[in-house]
Amino acid sequence: MKSKTVRFRCSTFERNLLRVKAKRSGLSLSEYCRRAAFEDRIIERLSEEQITMYKMLTKYRNNFIRIGNMFKKNNPQLATEVRQLAWEIRDHIQNFRK
Repeated sequence: MKSKTVRFRCSTFERNLLRVKAKRSGLSLSEYCRRAAFEDRIIERLSEEQITMYKMLTKYRNNFIRIGNMFKKNNPQLATEVRQLAWEIRDHIQNFRK
């Protein structure tokens, strides 16, 4: 149970920045500051636009993998280039997860 209060001074800009970051991560201001002080992991929530982009990139990656598999026997060079593009998309998808 948390019953003690800790106060610290900061500028108005810093306070507003802390509030914005806490809101983005879905935490209260005190919980955000507590996690930052104890160096716990603070995960920022994805916006609706970012979720839509994540789904779109995943769909494109899957489609390019299928295209690469389709051309594997007839045109190996094209299949290799398409798979390379799918790997690049995979790297961008992994950046979303971080």
